[in-house]
Amino acid sequence: MFATSLKNGGIVGLKTTWTLGKIIFPVTLIVVLLQHTPVLPGVVRLLEPLMGLFGLSGDAAIPLALGNFLNLYAAIGGILSLDLTVKEVFIIAVMLSFSHNLLIESSVAVKVGVSFWVILAVRIGLAVMSAIVINLVWSGGQEMAQYGMIPAQEEQVAGMVAIILLALKKATLGIVQLAIIVIPLMMGIQLLKDYRWLDTFSRWTSPFTRMLGMKENTSTTLAAGLVFGLAFGAGVMIQAVKEDGVSKKDATLAFIFLVACHAVIEDTLIFIPLGIPILPLFLIRLVTAILLTMFVAVVWRQVETAREGKVA
Repeated sequence: MFATSLKNGGIVGLKTTWTLGKIIFPVTLIVVLLQHTPVLPGVVRLLEPLMGLFGLSGDAAIPLALGNFLNLYAAIGGILSLDLTVKEVFIIAVMLSFSHNLLIESSVAVKVGVSFWVILAVRIGLAVMSAIVINLVWSGGQEMAQYGMIPAQEEQVAGMVAIILLALKKATLGIVQLAIIVIPLMMGIQLLKDYRWLDTFSRWTSPFTRMLGMKENTSTTLAAGLVFGLAFGAGVMIQAVKEDGVSKKDATLAFIFLVACHAVIEDTLIFIPLGIPILPLFLIRLVTAILLTMFVAVVWRQVETAREGKVA
């Protein structure tokens, strides 16, 4: 049974990698190519006038654009090149914790029946609102940020052929990274299912999932998204929708929770070198995710009740 579970899980992992890879590869390829054109600098110039609304200097548009188009590592590289206050760095970190790698992480939602535009609007909306609130309520953090560990410099290339090769390299590495995580994850989940440990886990977490307005069968998706992130959580969700009968409502609620609070270990600890308090960053994400999901679940339930009343 053990070997069969590993085999079946591996097959599911390969299929999931293929499904998500068809999104991740072309998006990564396009974004890396755009990074070496006037497009990304143009986006930065468009964003600069908005920075004051968030309590940020114009230069802060650079890491925000890098983080939203690329990833948190690129954004941190941009932050380290700027002279910013602790408050500015904290605001950028909170914004990017809600909205980073937008194109890829929001696109995978489509594969599980969740609207791309809903996820995009929620992520950008949370980033904007959190920045405005923090800027208004926090008067401290005016000292200059002291950066710690410095990451490796981004690979510099010149020439069309070199840029295309770099884009292909990064897109391929993205698929390899996806496979390294998703395939063992799916094998583990298959073992949990076959040995019925997943049922026990679902019962343990059922009070939390019910509090958020979802059924027990979303617990695995939430756990995977919290630990591994949106893209890998989507891989689990794809299987859950197929095998466990996760409804469109529960899938949407799960993704709303995860867009606010996913990959909480990596996406929180990654900001330690920037010298900002990470516990408030974690709590902001977690509390926002819980309250937002509960609010959407209540509104959704009221709308369904009103529709049922009209039909009756």
